[in-house]
Amino acid sequence: MECTVHWVADAGMAMLAETGSGHTLTMDGAPEGGGRNLAPRPMETLLAGAGGCTAYDVVLILKRGRHAVSGCQVQLKAERAETDPKVFTALHMHFIVSGRALQLAAVERAVALSHEKYCSATAMIGHTARITTSVELRETAG
Repeated sequence: MECTVHWVADAGMAMLAETGSGHTLTMDGAPEGGGRNLAPRPMETLLAGAGGCTAYDVVLILKRGRHAVSGCQVQLKAERAETDPKVFTALHMHFIVSGRALQLAAVERAVALSHEKYCSATAMIGHTARITTSVELRETAG
């Protein structure tokens, strides 16, 4: 996996990341740090990546188990250390999974498998942060 990050000098502290898969991602800093608040902060993108990684796993696990999953949302709340490096120290992930006749035990198992075995992002964050999860099911029609 590769990525190249370029500082966009005429945009304060904006950074443009070019991923190895050919996509771009813009990041910026807060005004008090020289940024212009034009894009997510780098740590916000790390948090979003963790959410995307684990949601991907949960949906894939449920689909492979032939569960009628139709939606998955992860609400993430992180706490950071007060001093540098301001690593994540706590992370709570609340999963809202939609589908027909989903079983709570199956969804909780998918979340646990992602957290304990598959999600590389949360595995890394777990070295500095206490990770907790919760699950909410939403029934969909048809």
